[in-house]
Amino acid sequence: MGTKLLLTPPKCLYTKYIYFVHQVTIIYFVSISHNNAQFITSCKQTPYPSVCAHHLFDSPLKTLDDQTDGLTFHDLVVSSTMDQAVHLHRLVSTVKRRRSLHKRATLALFDCLELYEDTIDQLNHSRRSYGQDYSAHDRLTSLSAAIANQDTCRNGFKDFNLTSSYSKYFPIHIHRNLTKSVSNSLAVAKAAAQAETVVEKHAATAFTKFSKQGGGGSRRLMFSDEKFPSWLPLRDRKLLEDSKTTSKADLVVAKDGSGHYTSIQEAVNAAAKLPRRNKRLVIYVKAGVYKENVEIKKSIKNVMVIGDGIDSTIVTGNRNVKDGSTTFRSATFAVSGDGFIAQSITFENTAGPEKHQAVALRSGSDFSVFYGCSFKGYQDTLYLHSRRQFLRNCNIYGTVDMVFGDATAILQNCNIYARKPMSGQKNTVTAQSRKDPNESTGFVIQSSTVATAAETYLGRPWKQYSRTVFIKCNIGGLVGPAGWLPWSGGFALKTLYYGEYGNTGAGASVSGRVKWPGYHVIKTATEAGKFTVENFLDGNYWITAAGVPVNAGL
Repeated sequence: MGTKLLLTPPKCLYTKYIYFVHQVTIIYFVSISHNNAQFITSCKQTPYPSVCAHHLFDSPLKTLDDQTDGLTFHDLVVSSTMDQAVHLHRLVSTVKRRRSLHKRATLALFDCLELYEDTIDQLNHSRRSYGQDYSAHDRLTSLSAAIANQDTCRNGFKDFNLTSSYSKYFPIHIHRNLTKSVSNSLAVAKAAAQAETVVEKHAATAFTKFSKQGGGGSRRLMFSDEKFPSWLPLRDRKLLEDSKTTSKADLVVAKDGSGHYTSIQEAVNAAAKLPRRNKRLVIYVKAGVYKENVEIKKSIKNVMVIGDGIDSTIVTGNRNVKDGSTTFRSATFAVSGDGFIAQSITFENTAGPEKHQAVALRSGSDFSVFYGCSFKGYQDTLYLHSRRQFLRNCNIYGTVDMVFGDATAILQNCNIYARKPMSGQKNTVTAQSRKDPNESTGFVIQSSTVATAAETYLGRPWKQYSRTVFIKCNIGGLVGPAGWLPWSGGFALKTLYYGEYGNTGAGASVSGRVKWPGYHVIKTATEAGKFTVENFLDGNYWITAAGVPVNAGL
């Protein structure tokens, strides 16, 4: 990743910001004025008030008083947090050039640089989006991704057992303050989103597009036997359903030289240079085994990669933590560019269980779809890092923490195969890493099968507010009566949200399940409806309903 973002640091941000606030105040004055109590409007109301006050003290808008409206205060907090992220990026850029730096610390710092750049993007997306056609869910998604980025940065040092000394390599105090500031920004945005629902009831929405997508109003339950979420445009749906899509590909990859390129990464690099005007670019990867690590950067958007079928087109690699990669960098296939689609491909990491964390695929792509794909690995097979993702008709193989990360993701009609772990290990299907109670993230496994070759648990809480729900799944007999596994002692057992609804199979009985405060046997369709494609994944926004088989009930 370059340092493009640093060429226009936010020192000019406030000039644009003041104009922006003026616009917003005029447009939304009526709806905000009678409802401002619903918003967070001062540092005293944030999760970390002292950090908020400290970083707003030098702001050009520091004279704003307690009567500041919620939209103005939101942008002020987010802009201040952006300043911190840019500053930290510069510091880390300087630190990584030290010759005395531990080699593995350098690798972790490279992760942090990329993650800080993305954090700046996500914060800017949240700040400017009040004047554009974005919803409350979009803003919460962006800020939740920024939270995930901070944690992923630190995880690189944990991978290499450098946490006890990583302050030598890293401006830890500034990093901690940035993490708290992102949390403050998220809290302000969440309060604003909740206020929107009240404003909406008065027929005066405070944000554009919220009536189409927000958290209030009547919503149709969609326990979808539908093939795709409604946010997938009809043109993309047709690509997924059209048997002739491969013949219409823009670029073709073939090991035998019969295509445009012989490696997937070459095709991806070429795609980055092609003028498209928002047109989706299709890369067809012919049958074969492609031994390479592929990265689709965040600047490369709306790419579809389609193969000749599971176990016919295979992308394979073996990077792993034990041999010197961070978990983040171990992915055989990594995608950050929004709007990514993969179909009919196998992604695998062949490092084996003894190498510990070894990712087959990592995705931080917003509005990404994986259809008819297979993910093969052992520990940490499928890294759903952040943002909104949908998987349908996929196969997932692994052992420890098979599906992990902090995305908002739904897996529908998938087959999950728990392999035999190493001695002393315990299989866990999920390890969702929601760290902040205001994050919109979580995993929903729906209408899927959990097949087990050894004792298996449905999940364990990687972070304090971990959230995972199994809906109408067939649970294999080797999923033990307790169902869920603690991470360490009593950590997160009161704050997590784990739920089960309408599951069947030999391991589906909830009579012997854990008695944790955060575990829920979901008993009503209304409660379960919070986790449908439409409501949880905001599916009514990013995939149209036209031509899709739908089961509107349970």
